[in-house]
Amino acid sequence: MNNLTTDTELVEMIVLSNEKAFTLLIEKYYQSLCVYAYKLIGNEEAQDLVQNVFMKIWIKRLKLNPEANIKNLLYKSVFNEFVDTYRKNKKLEPLEYQCLKVINAYVETNSQEDIELAINLMQREIDNLPNKSKEVFILSKRQGLTNQEIADYLNISLKTVEAHISKSYSILKKRLGENTNILLFLVFGRVN
Repeated sequence: MNNLTTDTELVEMIVLSNEKAFTLLIEKYYQSLCVYAYKLIGNEEAQDLVQNVFMKIWIKRLKLNPEANIKNLLYKSVFNEFVDTYRKNKKLEPLEYQCLKVINAYVETNSQEDIELAINLMQREIDNLPNKSKEVFILSKRQGLTNQEIADYLNISLKTVEAHISKSYSILKKRLGENTNILLFLVFGRVN
């Protein structure tokens, strides 16, 4: 086995309980899955989440389909593990539950490459926001500060903070369309 081994060959060997093939699969995808999980969960539990996914893959290895795209399966499994963890740790409100269902449907119906392209597009569009709007938007979404905390931190009015966030949403929705909220969740792990 070497680096030229394809994903299909790795999965075929994993189905046969080949631990070296499984180790190669982990080495190939672990880092990128941790980065993705961190974007979803936003803390050190991201590595635990990814490790849980690999553990479940090994346990269910006999059911793996070598012809299926293992990369997509891994990313979707990380997302599903995130949703399960989120549900366990927090009582979901009906609206949050609906939001997670929509996001899960988006993840299930798009390839990982399409999702990564969309996330990169979202990040690029956020970078292109007007400077002050971008600063306020990132404090709100990435840092999770309340509007009042942002106003206090930047020494601006609450109305100004609300205006910047509203402006940012408007620009992003205009540029990215109907999946804006889903992409915001995938980038920041939260919509509001």
